[in-house]
Amino acid sequence: MDILDKEQLRANLDEIIWNIEQARITVSEHNIIKLVAVGKYTSIDNIETLYSLGQRAFGENQVQQLKERMTALEELPLEWHMIGSLQKNKINNLINLRPTLMQSLDSLELAHELNKKLALKESKMNCLLQINAANEVSKSGFSSDESYDMYQRINETCPNINLKGIMTIGAHSKDTSRIQKSFESTYTIYDKLQKEGASICSMGMSADYELAIKCGSNLVRIGSLLFK
Repeated sequence: MDILDKEQLRANLDEIIWNIEQARITVSEHNIIKLVAVGKYTSIDNIETLYSLGQRAFGENQVQQLKERMTALEELPLEWHMIGSLQKNKINNLINLRPTLMQSLDSLELAHELNKKLALKESKMNCLLQINAANEVSKSGFSSDESYDMYQRINETCPNINLKGIMTIGAHSKDTSRIQKSFESTYTIYDKLQKEGASICSMGMSADYELAIKCGSNLVRIGSLLFK
């Protein structure tokens, strides 16, 4: 894992923030977009440098890596997000870490198991419902058709889970219209769920974050573009 020069990281961050701003104002001047820096391919030194440049929210795909980084950087007031698939045998470890947000609640089974273990530890967790908007076999998550009902069901049956909104990964395609369609269908669900208290629509990664913002995303997860 290369340690990047501070000026290189500053240039990368500035470029992304500029692009976020440009996309944001095409939607609304009042839109606020959160940038979560995804650190899975980078070093702890680069995360510290980004902190010194003003970045506060960081995401990890694996519980073990999240733990290592939270421990190494515990002196810093960072906001940590779990963004990868959560295996059931790692649930207790994640609860102990108390992340700000768990973005990948991708099945009813996982919700019930997580809720049960949270209750035992008298703890709560903020989560996003993961939607497989493009219906791709390679991705986990709820289908677009069931996600509204499942959101309500988890709200009613899992009191230790605070659902804060939804997350999707754009269609895995070179066809921009397919990616756009997956974002638009997710936003339609989010729009409906705002009545249920949803406030986060997490869509967009390094390759498609500007498109995601134009489709209504208010949280983007960016790794490779930051650490190039």
